[in-house]
Amino acid sequence: MFEQFKDKFNLDERKWNEYLSCFHRMEVASKTTLLAEGKVSKKMFVIEKGCIRAWLNNNGKDITAQFFFEGESVGSIESFMKNIPSPITIETIEPSILWMINKTDLDRMLSEIKEIPHLRDMFINKIFERTFDYMKYFFSSIRDTPQQRYLDLIKDRPQIVKRVPQHYIASYLGITTVHLSRIKSKLAKGD
Repeated sequence: MFEQFKDKFNLDERKWNEYLSCFHRMEVASKTTLLAEGKVSKKMFVIEKGCIRAWLNNNGKDITAQFFFEGESVGSIESFMKNIPSPITIETIEPSILWMINKTDLDRMLSEIKEIPHLRDMFINKIFERTFDYMKYFFSSIRDTPQQRYLDLIKDRPQIVKRVPQHYIASYLGITTVHLSRIKSKLAKGD
């Protein structure tokens, strides 16, 4: 799983193997809660296979905030870094193969890599990418119609439309499944 990243990190073999030994492989069923809203995050995950969603409960209404797929990392960053209760639940949508790292090991790795400029920059860039994704999602929810958000989803993240159940997509778009069906029907007719 991690061999594809080895060249990017430019670490000696001993250090590479030390870092790899911090990750633990997990196979989990669909609908497995990896982190419950309100709990403090002590783990981060890298997805080898599967699909995960981050969601929150808004007065009994399930609101999906993000989807994650193969090769992506997932966790409640704010909870993990600040040791505060997570504002989201992280749950598998499909049976998944994950690589888990605990906070103690990741904190140690991060303190070491911040002394290596190219690794520090890669880590910071990943954080900014995630922040930009959330900003785009936030602005789109204010500015765009549900139909435009769905069209953008098809264009920018087609794997979501192909792999994620419709009720989660509707939740992500902030609409009902009935409204999503109407949008899809309208688009199919070419309106």
